[in-house]
Amino acid sequence: MPKASEVKKNAAIEHNDKVYVVKDINKLTPSGRAGASLYRMRLYEVTTGAKADESFKADEMIKTADFMRQPVTLSYIDGDEYVFMNTEDYTPYNLNKETIEEELLFIAEDTTGLQVMIVNGSAVGIELPPNVELVITETDPSIKGASASARTKPATLSTGLTVQVPEYISSGERIKVSTSEHKFVSRADK
Repeated sequence: MPKASEVKKNAAIEHNDKVYVVKDINKLTPSGRAGASLYRMRLYEVTTGAKADESFKADEMIKTADFMRQPVTLSYIDGDEYVFMNTEDYTPYNLNKETIEEELLFIAEDTTGLQVMIVNGSAVGIELPPNVELVITETDPSIKGASASARTKPATLSTGLTVQVPEYISSGERIKVSTSEHKFVSRADK
C-alpha cells in the first residue's frame, strides 16, 4: 500500500468501501514548522462517476484497487443483460441494464470507442468516448434555405435520446453528439 504522497493521477484507490480514480492532486503545506503536508485529491467514483474531494496526510496509507479499462463493442442484448465484447481478445463482459442506463442513450450496435471499466476482475461500468455518431429517427422536416442560425428543433435518435439540432438537419441523417453535454456537435463524416 502506498502513502498518500506516492499516489499519482489516474490511479485507482479504495476509500470508504468504494473504488475511485484520482483525477487531481494538490499538495498543501501548512505554514507552521511542525505541520505535516496534506494531499487534497479530487476523486471520481468508478461505478457512478460521483465526485469527491478528500484530504490525506502525507504518510497516510492508501489502498490501491485493481482497476483496468478494456476496449469493447456492444455484442448483443439478452433481456436486461447487455453483453460487450473485448475488441482485442474477445472476452465477453455482461452488464445489467440498470448499471449502464444513462450510457445506453449513446450506445448503438455500431458505436465505437467504448471502454469497459473493470475493478478487481469484474465489469462495473462503461466509459463513453467524448462524441458518438447516431442516426436521427424522427425530426421535423428540414427547411429549404435554412441558414446555419441558432434556431433549432428537437430530434429523436436511434437510441431514444432527444437532442436539439439545427433546422437544416433531417430524419435519417447521421450526427455527432457530445456524450458529456448531451448536445448536437456536427453532421457525421460520410
